[in-house]
Amino acid sequence: MHIFRAGHTPSLPGPIDWFTGRVRIDALFNSADSDRVQGVHVTFEPGARTAWHTHPLGQTLIVTFGRGWAQREGGPIEEIRPGDVVWFEPGEKHWHGAAPTTAMTHIAVQEALDGKAVNWMEHVSDEQYQAGPSAAV
Repeated sequence: MHIFRAGHTPSLPGPIDWFTGRVRIDALFNSADSDRVQGVHVTFEPGARTAWHTHPLGQTLIVTFGRGWAQREGGPIEEIRPGDVVWFEPGEKHWHGAAPTTAMTHIAVQEALDGKAVNWMEHVSDEQYQAGPSAAV
């Protein structure tokens, strides 16, 4: 048994190549183990979001606080709230982040394939983001 104590690793800012706005990342488990399932707690300040990206083996998000948005390529922007669980298929291009006026926190779980858990792409433009959800969920 191994207990990962809260705060066992320092909080890190979200790298500007991967995020727009203020984002904090807190490793939960296996953050440096490239051959295992990885879990992180991510906090997005209002308006902050990821860049477009994919995961070779998919990604699960568990929303724990606030109100956020998520979108897969070709689909509408969807509102996500605490208690929602979002699954992105392997290779599915997507982004996620906070709503414009409300912070959002989620737990992200993904598995690495050949040492890689994510493929980062271009930033979500302000125009794309400001389109917002097409209808309240």
